[in-house]
Amino acid sequence: MAEVKKGDFVQVQYTGKLEDGTAFDTTSKKEAEKQGLSEDYSNYGPVTICIGEGHVVPGLDKQLEGKKVEEVYNLEVPAEDGFGKKDAKQIQMIATNKFTKEGITPAPGLQVNIDGMMGIVKSVSGGRTLVDFNHPLSGQKLLYEIKIDRIIDDDTEKVKALLKLKLGIEDADVHIKDGKATISTSKDLGMPEEFTRSISDEVSKLVPSVKEMEFAAKDKDSKTAESAAKQPQEQDK
Repeated sequence: MAEVKKGDFVQVQYTGKLEDGTAFDTTSKKEAEKQGLSEDYSNYGPVTICIGEGHVVPGLDKQLEGKKVEEVYNLEVPAEDGFGKKDAKQIQMIATNKFTKEGITPAPGLQVNIDGMMGIVKSVSGGRTLVDFNHPLSGQKLLYEIKIDRIIDDDTEKVKALLKLKLGIEDADVHIKDGKATISTSKDLGMPEEFTRSISDEVSKLVPSVKEMEFAAKDKDSKTAESAAKQPQEQDK
């Protein structure tokens, strides 16, 4: 079987669990239903990533290099190579009135956004609220069961995978000709020019055959159906 290397695009199936057996991420609809991870199970299935590009946590990304296609692996990722160790500096005491001014009643377990930082309320006492801004999975060893289905060689499929990973676009039509990739989507993304340029640069780096990109909305059928409701005529009696 072929071995994957850094820079390869691969299709994978995986489930990530904590040491207590709780799944936190999976591509398996069956596992998601079992663990109650989502109310919408329609989007589960194999995903495409590029090895070495940070599309999965660092510790898993590094361990995938050299692994064989079609084999199943059980891999351990220590906290420091997953979502990081717990950082005491990220656990902060905040005046409770800062929340109440925003119409928020802090309570343990509540997820809050403070100055653009997401955190979890740990406790509320004496007019002060303790908030943990660490990632919810920081400090946890991660256990992955992962299978590499195949290595992807088609450049169009690679571009589609990057659009899904970076922009969440799943319905893009991609046409590559003379080094230019034309991307058609069902809606106008309205992205700032600098963001579009950043995406284009990343695609060109990982898919060398693409030198430039162009985004366009898909043509919509402009035909409309007209109908007239006929009312029965009243007859004079």
